[in-house]
Amino acid sequence: MTAVDIVLIVVASLLLLVGLIGCIIPGLPGTPLAWGGLLCAYFCSASHISLTTVIVCAVVCLAAEIINNFVPSVFTKKAGGSKLGSWGATIGVFAGLLTGNPIGILLGPFVGALIGELMHDNSNFKKALKAACFSFLGFITGTGLRLIVSAIFVVIFVKSFF
Repeated sequence: MTAVDIVLIVVASLLLLVGLIGCIIPGLPGTPLAWGGLLCAYFCSASHISLTTVIVCAVVCLAAEIINNFVPSVFTKKAGGSKLGSWGATIGVFAGLLTGNPIGILLGPFVGALIGELMHDNSNFKKALKAACFSFLGFITGTGLRLIVSAIFVVIFVKSFF
């Protein structure tokens, strides 16, 4: 194994790790970063990742990102929610991260969506609560999909060296 291979493995590992984290934190392109880790591994002589695998994973990555961008708004619209509810869920993720615990990360998007919906229309709490629940469900679905895809990329990476 050459020095270039070692650098590629380290960079690939870091991209996969940051990619997993980026699946949870909005603003970081988690799945594309994880795919970038696979791409680095492809160029490593110690890896057994094929070009076909890299291409298929790129297509899966692109599909996951497209789905992730549409699922929250579809869920929110289905419940009669507003853009403020969607924005509230996104802001709630950052607020939840500041708490430093997993419960805050999970509750942040829901509370943010609820606040956003109440800012949009505070006359109907039940409707705002329903929209917030659906907005949260859309966020969790998109995040879950990206986490699963990125975790599969990690498995492919690890298996490529055996």
